[in-house]
Amino acid sequence: MDLSAIEACFDAHQKTWEATRFLIPVVARMAEVCAEAIKQGHKILICGNGGSAADAQHIAAEFVGRFHRERISLPAIALTTDTSILTSVGNDYSYGDVFARQVEGLGRQGDVFWGITTSGNSENVLKAAQAARNQGMTVISSLGKDGGKMAGLSDVALIIPSNSTARIQEMHILCAHSICEILDEMDWTAYGKC
Repeated sequence: MDLSAIEACFDAHQKTWEATRFLIPVVARMAEVCAEAIKQGHKILICGNGGSAADAQHIAAEFVGRFHRERISLPAIALTTDTSILTSVGNDYSYGDVFARQVEGLGRQGDVFWGITTSGNSENVLKAAQAARNQGMTVISSLGKDGGKMAGLSDVALIIPSNSTARIQEMHILCAHSICEILDEMDWTAYGKC
């Protein structure tokens, strides 16, 4: 078996990882935004499409469950999981509205909306971000390429310096895991039973 394709993937991953290291302060700011909202009794709403939908669910699971240490459950909702909502809104309105309608119904001022889109231009994520801004929510985002339109709607935008969807997604989950680790290490005893 020729291993050159695998080696090329590893090399491309490493190159993107090295280019992403300068974004560590952005990752830290995203963690601060999430932590401050949760401390104030607010929640995190997360969404994306395809692999980014899986990332949204993965991140919400790490918040609600735990990442690596025992702590209180942190309030996070992946807007990608309720098939009845997704299909009814997609049918009755449009697929572009599947996340925005949930933000309108579930989001409150002080909550955080976390949009994940490698292009920064996913219509349904953009509409949800605008709905979040209308609700008085803070908007954070995990993006790629040039950040697209989503960068301009975000209070904090993590823009991975790559044009490869796979490499962008790999960095997104690394950065999300870093955020989960930061929140896991915080002292939550004043905010609930650990």
